[in-house]
Amino acid sequence: MEFHVFLAVLFAAVLHATWNAVIRRGNDRFQGMLLLTVTQGFMGLAMALFVPMPSGIVWVWVIGSGALHTAYKLFLAAAYQHGDLSRVYPVARGAAPMMVVLVGFFLLPDSVQIKEYLGIGLIGVGVMMMANGAFKDGEVRSFIPLALGSAACTAGYSIVDGMGARVAGHATMFTAWLFVFDAVFFAIFTGATRGRLAFVASRKAWSIGAAAGALSLMTYWIAVWAMTVAPIALVAAVRETSVLFAVLIGVVVLKEKTSAGKFIAASVIVVGIVIIRL
Repeated sequence: MEFHVFLAVLFAAVLHATWNAVIRRGNDRFQGMLLLTVTQGFMGLAMALFVPMPSGIVWVWVIGSGALHTAYKLFLAAAYQHGDLSRVYPVARGAAPMMVVLVGFFLLPDSVQIKEYLGIGLIGVGVMMMANGAFKDGEVRSFIPLALGSAACTAGYSIVDGMGARVAGHATMFTAWLFVFDAVFFAIFTGATRGRLAFVASRKAWSIGAAAGALSLMTYWIAVWAMTVAPIALVAAVRETSVLFAVLIGVVVLKEKTSAGKFIAASVIVVGIVIIRL
């Protein structure tokens, strides 16, 4: 992975942790995710006006991606109803890069070096170490299966988006349309399960949703672009370093509890990043 791509993905990780913190601070995480997704869909539609239309098989990749992104957000919003940012986020993100590596080893054409596999493994282990407290202390654990469902969807859309954007040959076009379909699917699900009242929110709530949506779209455009020029497994792993920033935000801004174990886990993640860049 070239250095400028590496830095771009790290920047995307910061943005990703930031929009998750915005959603976590809200009273209704599901509605927060809905407002984010809807405003993001309109942004994607505006972007689509300035890029070529998808054609042929690209539509299959785009629609599949939209469905996976919707499933990911539904799992994540549900998990945030049961757990803190610093507990949900590591579980939701930690398993994903390992899943991508496992699937990618057999199905993806990317060339990944042994040391890069080692770095990916350390990042995955470090992220899961961040979540260790969720499995052993007395706090509510009901978010764990929801967070793992989110991780599986993350792995799925990472692979689909990386391959789909390569087939499309245009990262911006692919990103714009995947978020349009994501918004459509999410809105349909919400209307069917919560009714029209779910879309009724204050101007402040819509403003927060728009801000989070813009951050989310920007971070994922960077990721999709990176996956067209670098191995998908590497991009997915470096992107998951967002857990460092999520835990920092959780502790400093949201006043959530932390421990020495999380600092050790952070060190493992940093070592993994360094190995990838050696």
